[in-house]
Amino acid sequence: MNYFIQFLTYFRIILAPIIFLTITVLNFYGLALILFLLASASDYWDGQLARRYDLESEIGAILDPVADKILITFVIIGLCIELSSPFIGFFGGLILVREFWVGALRDLNARNKNSDATKVSSMAKIKTTIQFITFCSFLAGLYLNNMLLIFLSNFLLFLAFLITCQTGIMYTQASFKK
Repeated sequence: MNYFIQFLTYFRIILAPIIFLTITVLNFYGLALILFLLASASDYWDGQLARRYDLESEIGAILDPVADKILITFVIIGLCIELSSPFIGFFGGLILVREFWVGALRDLNARNKNSDATKVSSMAKIKTTIQFITFCSFLAGLYLNNMLLIFLSNFLLFLAFLITCQTGIMYTQASFKK
């Protein structure tokens, strides 16, 4: 079971560039949406199974958020290119900056034996869920050729940005609390 859980994490990492190519090169938006849904489901199931079977590991705790970051990086860049959207580029870029910042905080906290400060919180799980819903919405809009859905996805992206910033602030405060 442990290998299957690890496979689910690696699955997201492998799917990320494939999703990028299906969006930008192949223009197979339906396939990109299906692959992204599978990747999103793998994020849920690897954590769920690890907790259920008490197979949580240090490597899993490190790789799971990294796999999420890799996935959203490829999707943000792919959507930005495909939709020629400065809005997605700007707010997606800010989301990625937060992701890199929190990664740096995790490294700092690991070195200072303060890993609990950046342990994945329930708010961070909500953040990831909102991000995944947002990108599914963009991909569905592309697949259905529905500009209204793409327009509404921009509001979801802004909401994802706000929640992403909030969790980044929470982790920063916890990391530098004396």
